[in-house]
Amino acid sequence: MGQQPEGARGRNGEDLDVFRRADALSLDLHRASLSFPKIEQYGGLADQLRRASKSVCGLIVEGSGRQSGSSREFARYLAMAVGSAEELRLWCRYAADLGYAEVGQTDGWRQELGHIIRMLQGLRSSLDRGPSSDH
Repeated sequence: MGQQPEGARGRNGEDLDVFRRADALSLDLHRASLSFPKIEQYGGLADQLRRASKSVCGLIVEGSGRQSGSSREFARYLAMAVGSAEELRLWCRYAADLGYAEVGQTDGWRQELGHIIRMLQGLRSSLDRGPSSDH
């Protein structure tokens, strides 16, 4: 079985800095999306933003819960979280392009997502370099 990297040892997903940042951004996006047009609320862009942002958080926590059995499994969930974050960056651009959010606001969201993605990739790399990897 793989061991947890130093930065994740003894923590659940909600204790990770990357989760805290993703969670704060998810809440911000959720609140902002509530002002999008009604047509976008259910199945539209607002719904997509909320789903993708929650997916990033959920994948971190779910993967962390599986981490005790396999750091390789946690790394797989982190890779999926990166994919959800990349999708979310696209929806943020759409929000600006459609005039639902200010460009400055969406640029800030996209920059924060870039930081979150780098953190997820760093955590994933640290799992791959762990003292006794299980792959």
